[in-house]
Amino acid sequence: MRTVRGWFRDTAGGLPTRFWYLWTGTLINRLGSFVLVFLAIYLTQERGFSASQAGLVIGLWGVGGALGTTVGGTLADRWGRRPTLLTAHLGAATMMLALGLARPLWAVALGALLLGAFAEAARPAFGAMMIDVVPEKDRLRAFSLNYWAINLGFACAAILAGFAAQAGYLLLFVVDAITTLVTAVIIFTRVGETRRVTGPVSRGSAAPAGALRTILSDRIFLGFVTLNLFAALLFLQHISMLPIAMGDSGLSPATYGSVIALNGVLIVVGQLFVPRLIRGRSRSHVLALATLVTGVGFGLTAFAETAWFYGLTVLIWTLGEMLNSPSNATLIAELSPAELRGRYQGVFSLSWQVAGAAAPILGGLVREHAGNTTLWLGCAVVGAVMAVAHLISGPARERRAAELRRVAQPTVPATAVDAPQAAEAAATAPAEPVRAS
Repeated sequence: MRTVRGWFRDTAGGLPTRFWYLWTGTLINRLGSFVLVFLAIYLTQERGFSASQAGLVIGLWGVGGALGTTVGGTLADRWGRRPTLLTAHLGAATMMLALGLARPLWAVALGALLLGAFAEAARPAFGAMMIDVVPEKDRLRAFSLNYWAINLGFACAAILAGFAAQAGYLLLFVVDAITTLVTAVIIFTRVGETRRVTGPVSRGSAAPAGALRTILSDRIFLGFVTLNLFAALLFLQHISMLPIAMGDSGLSPATYGSVIALNGVLIVVGQLFVPRLIRGRSRSHVLALATLVTGVGFGLTAFAETAWFYGLTVLIWTLGEMLNSPSNATLIAELSPAELRGRYQGVFSLSWQVAGAAAPILGGLVREHAGNTTLWLGCAVVGAVMAVAHLISGPARERRAAELRRVAQPTVPATAVDAPQAAEAAATAPAEPVRAS
């Protein structure tokens, strides 16, 4: 019992109260994330659109997401985290209902575009807020817990959405909109604004042109984002090419659903043990191992023919995903200057949006012209090359993170209204002034 209590204390103890409000908002939001799970089925079976028309709508969702992360990151730095999140969530809830009620193809396409923009605009602000409220020493645990909540909520949503769809697809959109609004209320009433300014340097660098120059000249950060783009291109093959490969093996869509569910189950069961496993280890080595394991998992798909073998490949690349996520998140936090935290989060999120659009296209082209085996073995090669790249670029990233910590300046609240939040942040911060980036 003492061991269990000690593990729980090491995993979840001592985190700021405002983190738990953000965590609760994440879980509630993901529990209601019905629409994206069933959107393709809704468009083709319920609305009678063709596969190409459904692909267009989902693609426009991705285009809107790319725009949303860019705008949301800028607003999070200039306008504030809380107003950006509130606007994004209100807009997403409104467009969720509009999409459910839309009938002509043009209206559905426009609704998906705007929904993607509003939904993804919240992501950089939420990420920046998470970094703002959690001290650096606790971020590995905090990001792991948040990632666990995302996967728990999404796994439950996939099951609940099936029951909700039986009562009518409109209910999916209504419930999704309600949970989005509940999340907005929690953040707006319980978390408050967390953005803080750091003096003349921050005000100067917050100008759009200056911020863009800073990001574009940050080769270490952009190199890391590029590596994440390739990791996302590799990982997202499980959505596009994996179901096709399983279909070629004579396996049903239901079997694919059961196999891919292993991903969420393993994360929910094991993710909370990851921080203790990797604590104190070189992040570059952890990321290198994560990408190598992920590549091996996808590479083994080339030899899979049965459901159990496909399940084994999913378990392997899920282990890579579990190692990658918290290390990725903490490193991005430390590479982001405090005054540009939202925009750095936006650029990082943009790599996922680009991969979401490009992964099925590239995977399909490789599969069509070079074959299924080449596609999956190519994934293994990409994973190995990325592992080497992490080992080579890791020392420079850690030096940059250490430099940002050394030059950090004490922060002050942006407005008098933020004084209570600043006081709480000071109370939970390390004894010596350390930049929260």
